[in-house]
Amino acid sequence: MKIGILSYHFPPEPAFIPGSLAEELAARGHEVRVLTGFPDYPGGHVYPGWRQRWRHQTHSERLTVRRVPRYARGDASPGARTAAWLSFAGSVAVAGRRYLRDVDALYVFQHPAVTFAAAGLLRLLGRVPTVLHVQDVWTGEEPSRPGENRLRADRFDASLRRLYREAAAVAVTAPSMRDLVVAAGAGPDRVCTVLNWTDERIFRPAEPGPAARRLIRRDDRCLVMHAGTIGVRQGLETAVRAAAALGDRMDLVLVGSGAQERRVRGLAADLGADNVRFVEWRSPVDMPQLYATADYQLVMQRDVPELRGTVPGKLQAAFSCAAPVVASTGGDTAELVERARAGLSCPPEDWAALADRFWLAAAIPRAARVEMGRRGRDAYLREMSLRAGVDRIEGLLREASATMAKRTNLAVGR
Repeated sequence: MKIGILSYHFPPEPAFIPGSLAEELAARGHEVRVLTGFPDYPGGHVYPGWRQRWRHQTHSERLTVRRVPRYARGDASPGARTAAWLSFAGSVAVAGRRYLRDVDALYVFQHPAVTFAAAGLLRLLGRVPTVLHVQDVWTGEEPSRPGENRLRADRFDASLRRLYREAAAVAVTAPSMRDLVVAAGAGPDRVCTVLNWTDERIFRPAEPGPAARRLIRRDDRCLVMHAGTIGVRQGLETAVRAAAALGDRMDLVLVGSGAQERRVRGLAADLGADNVRFVEWRSPVDMPQLYATADYQLVMQRDVPELRGTVPGKLQAAFSCAAPVVASTGGDTAELVERARAGLSCPPEDWAALADRFWLAAAIPRAARVEMGRRGRDAYLREMSLRAGVDRIEGLLREASATMAKRTNLAVGR
């Protein structure tokens, strides 16, 4: 097949889902054409060594990447964000009609940032069947923040609904997301779940090394580690309160940083939680050894509706590394942990319930923890791996292309 891929971000940005998908489809013999922007995430400035220009293409066997200019926003203000999205849509409209005109099917890595571009491109390409891979569902709250133009928000909503209606298939990254996209206009029979995968070149079972042990361990007590963003969505104050209640029975180590780091550090100090420690951000290549050194990985999400239908990427990373999990979250994430029997779960934002899970986690023998990790690894390979995900997406693209060809033949026959 000739497959087009539209993505706002693409490697060398940390966008391994569209990047690894493109590589794997090309390795399977498809001709793949990617349309994306110049790398600027997360800082909002084009990476050093890159210069925005037209007709920037790179080629490898069966894979071509065309980059088009967009406004490098530089800040997170609503106006700058909208300018970046609309400029990308304009560039895609200019380049996409010719570059993707003869593809058999189009895959759209559907973040909010690509919505205007995707809607415009579908109008230009006409009857090209499209598979949307929805990563986040727009709740309608963010456009109404102070400073956001309501008219732009309404246009965004209309474009998104049009995409859902016209897509040949809509893949969602969590089971509960299905109801949200159906409510937004997608046909129920065209929605399926395709869980995201992780970067399997990095996140795989490892042996703990002495450097990792020195970094995060003080002794042999149970160690629960949270790796990643310390932000509003995670609600790590709950974890600090739970750990503080258990004293020297366990350690909680938070690896990473984020907007809420100062607040979380302050709470730990106020509570005198000597068993809560902070480790600065580490490279992803260091993480598998840290995972192996800890006893459990902590996955946390706040109790807000839009998070119940999402699965944070750290769950796939932990499962792929055969690390048992403590999940303080609701919805699909907790269900995946419980179904795989790969760890413990409790309701979100309930520090007493989480403290109980921490206590139980510390009481579980090491052999049982290893078995939890093995079951998580098996679940990852079966349901979340690169191979499983690309198999499903490839199938959706083939089906969409075949259905469109059949309709075209019928129309010609008439």
